[in-house]
Amino acid sequence: MARPAGYKPTPSIKLATNSDVYNRMVDDMDINCGDVLDGVSIEAKGEEIFNEIVAVASGKHSKSEDLGYGDAEFVPWQIGAVM
Repeated sequence: MARPAGYKPTPSIKLATNSDVYNRMVDDMDINCGDVLDGVSIEAKGEEIFNEIVAVASGKHSKSEDLGYGDAEFVPWQIGAVM
């Protein structure tokens, strides 16, 4: 099973590639792309993804941000005292 991640300081919008993954990780996945196999058009899914990107860029939190994930994934510099 995948480990939740957040990738601070930039927001991370997670797309589940299938509905099974989305349902198992619903608290961590932002968009279910598996519903394309159930009849959602590629155009409609693309619009959903675009709208989510615009919303997150406008200040909406991604699920990773809401859960506080990401402190350990992106550390380009050491925080605190360095020896």
